[in-house]
Order: sequence, then structure tokens, then C-alpha cells
Amino acid sequence: MAIQHAVLALLTAGPSYGYELKGSFEATVGPQWGPLNIGHLYQILDRLCRDGLAVAERQAQPVKPDRVVYEITDAGRAELSRWLAEPSARAGGFRDDFFLKVTAGARSGEPETVRTVLANQRGHLLRELRNLDGLRRQATDPVVGLLLSAASRHVEADLAFVDDAEAALLADGGRTLAGLAQRRTARPDTATERAAG
Repeated sequence: MAIQHAVLALLTAGPSYGYELKGSFEATVGPQWGPLNIGHLYQILDRLCRDGLAVAERQAQPVKPDRVVYEITDAGRAELSRWLAEPSARAGGFRDDFFLKVTAGARSGEPETVRTVLANQRGHLLRELRNLDGLRRQATDPVVGLLLSAASRHVEADLAFVDDAEAALLADGGRTLAGLAQRRTARPDTATERAAG
């Protein structure tokens, strides 16, 4: 998610300062996101100001250090409108650490390795799903409830992929894995081929 756009959206409610924006962000997106790092937030705010999407004003306080208050600009509103109007591509494409583990396990040719990878991931995903369901039952904000529902659906899709991987790699008693391992070891040495050719 482009957090800078979420910050712009928060600024449409009026001028705000760093810790207030942090609290608003965390309340808006709900507990599944986790806490927003204040240092990262200030980097985003600096970038928004540098890009002309927000302006900062230092306000003196009688006892505490000066407070910097941020306000969205017309350019910031236009950028937010542009972002809201375009579809969202999947972040990072389909690169995934778990898929790499499945690939490595499958190429090993060891059914037990694949079973372990899949079982560990399934257990992790089921715990994550239970946690999200509990958070969704406690959510009083309908938007937070929707975000938790979307997170649950992503986990359910990941669980379906675990089932697909199990069916594709383990259902035939290990023949598929043996074939993958054999293909890997039977690959000709390209350096030898070049020297011979």
C-alpha cells in the first residue's frame, strides 16, 4: 500500500501533526496492519512536503518543543484523486517467500521435505486466520471489518495454494518429485557443451 496516499487522505480532514496522524492511521486501518513507525511517517511527511503535496508549519508551544503541523495542498488533493481513481496492482507481483520454499522443496525430490514445508505453512496460515477472525468479531468500525475480511480472504487463498501444491507434488506417491529431482541432476553442463561445440 502506498502509505503516502493514506497520509494524504488523513490530511483531507484538516491540518495535523505526526503523532496525531500516526494514531489516526492505526485507528483507520485496524489492528491487522500493526503500528506505524513514527520515523517512517516523518520520512513520508518530508517527502510529501518536498513533492509539494503537503506543507509544513512549525507552531511554537509554551512548554513542549515546537510542533510541526502538516496540511494537504491542492496538488496533494489532485494526487490523492488520481490514486483513488486507478486500479491497484498486486504489490510485488507474485514473488513470495513461501513459493520459493515450495520450489526448493520440490526440486529436492524429498516428499518429507515438501510435507514439512506445506504442513508448517498450513499451520501458520490457520493460526493467522483464527487471529483475523477474532479481530473481525471485535471490530466496531465497518471499514476495519472490511479490511480484516480482505486479509482473511488472502489467507484463505494462500491455504488453497497449499492444498494445490500438496495435490500437485505429493498425490502420486512421490513420482512427480522424483522426476523434478532427476531433471535437475540430468541437466547438461553448459560450459562443457560450449567447449564441445
